[in-house]
Amino acid sequence: MEDKSLGAILLENTTLTQEQLEEALSFQREKGGKLGEILIQLKFLRNEDILKALSIQVGIPYLNKIDVDEISSDLLGPLSLNYAKKQEVVPLRKEGTSIIVALSDPFNHSVLDDLRLIYHQSIKPVIAGSYEIIGAINTLYNKMSDVGDQGAGGLDEENLDTIGHELEEVQDLLDSADEAPIIRLVNSLMFRAVKQKASDIHIEPFEKELIVRFRVDGVLYDIMHPPKKAFAAISSRIKIMANLNIAEKRLPQDGRIRIKIAGKDIDIRVSTAPTTNGESIVMRLLDKTRVVLNLEKLGLSGRILTQMRELIQNSHGIVLVTGPTGSGKTTTLYAALSELNKPDVKIITVEDPVEYQLDGVNQIPVNPKIDLTFAAGLRSILRQDPDIVLVGEIRDKETAEIAIQAALTGHLVFSTLHTNDSASSVTRLVDMGVEPFLVSSSVLGILAQRLIRTVCRDCAKKYTPNEAELERAGIKVEDLKGKQLYRAVGCPNCMNTGYAGRVGIHELLIMEEDLRAQIMKTNDSSVIKKEAMTKGMLTLREDGIQKAIKGLTTLEEVMLVTQEDVAREKAA
Repeated sequence: MEDKSLGAILLENTTLTQEQLEEALSFQREKGGKLGEILIQLKFLRNEDILKALSIQVGIPYLNKIDVDEISSDLLGPLSLNYAKKQEVVPLRKEGTSIIVALSDPFNHSVLDDLRLIYHQSIKPVIAGSYEIIGAINTLYNKMSDVGDQGAGGLDEENLDTIGHELEEVQDLLDSADEAPIIRLVNSLMFRAVKQKASDIHIEPFEKELIVRFRVDGVLYDIMHPPKKAFAAISSRIKIMANLNIAEKRLPQDGRIRIKIAGKDIDIRVSTAPTTNGESIVMRLLDKTRVVLNLEKLGLSGRILTQMRELIQNSHGIVLVTGPTGSGKTTTLYAALSELNKPDVKIITVEDPVEYQLDGVNQIPVNPKIDLTFAAGLRSILRQDPDIVLVGEIRDKETAEIAIQAALTGHLVFSTLHTNDSASSVTRLVDMGVEPFLVSSSVLGILAQRLIRTVCRDCAKKYTPNEAELERAGIKVEDLKGKQLYRAVGCPNCMNTGYAGRVGIHELLIMEEDLRAQIMKTNDSSVIKKEAMTKGMLTLREDGIQKAIKGLTTLEEVMLVTQEDVAREKAA
């Protein structure tokens, strides 16, 4: 059998289309680099897809999951932790006179040579993903050193049902001071949330039960129902970890937990709120190793990406990002700041709270207890001689007016608003009491965004939509030439949802002269939006449909996320 190219194998065995492959090859010719890495960067394929194709190409088996329970600790003895992590390699088992090892790069022959010398035996490689290998290494070496708590380097997952059963049992009075099951339950919840890529953990007390839910890709899933009597202990444990007042149960509290889970730095924001049945606890997880600070990788593409990059190069003016809570507004602004962050530029932010640290950027957390509000913080940082200012959110007239004055006096200002679309942001500022001429003269552009789920590559099914679906989505048959639409199916890898991960869809309103004149005439967001669309602005739905045609998501997901916007447009 003749050797096939990686591209040919990917076309046969993955969801990659010929058009996507040609685009990636063109990118490779222009900028160089490995084809697999380029396909991942362009979001055409995932790392797992590339590894499976490499497995076929080089004839080395691919391992989807590593079972750490089957790995003997004797095999880890000769191998140092630093070497295993650096080279992304882990021994799996002995097989006759050979040792089977999992590695992420099948072309790294020097590692195989090293392992032959270390073990004095022949080595048989299998391919596995970096995430699986690093996770296995952390779990195995943690077990070897008996490290299990969050202060020493990692949390191990335990069976939640087993711990829940332990909480049900009546304890001996002499053992009641030992709350190990509670500690293990909280640790295991955090471990499982990170493993399932959850963004939030919700612990909610109701009249007769306690419910724990995870938010994964924007959707809430029921995880477990611990006994209600355990809630006080669970709440106290979380409050201790977040340095909150465990005696205060009548007022909302906010705190932070910083831990390592499987070698990853995890930042957890904890929020408690009193309800009729006890305190509702929400823990928002931020995996610092997975933070994407690149506009392209966040989903901005084509004309919108070009226009956004042009906007942020201005020396003064306001750039607004708008959307509902949890739509990734702050992450988009951080990505913009990271592109502008250079030694000759002074950047200061005032945020509530500081989401994650940016090297070279001065970040100020809002503190209402000492009257350090957005307005007060913004007023003070303008005396710090900044070139670029980020205000976490414009919430009132005072903050809006100071931001506008900063923009009109030579500063580039970034901020967010909670509105449904880009045109509504103009209306919101005017409703706050800002004069329309100030809005039109200071605002450079407004980016509205939502997050939509991307289709799972392991179970996505190709299909041809009927005429009714095409008409509803506003797609012409010729638009699909050389493209492929997918339907979400569901498999164990995506929790049977058919989706894995999320990407942004965007609507960018550029403040041109005609639009400025329209804002001076009217405060009607629908009129402003129609004017922007005549200038070529893509709506959220149109951008989402383009991503569906590229194979990133499904038409159903786009329609679901943007249905309110379409209803608003029709009403207008």
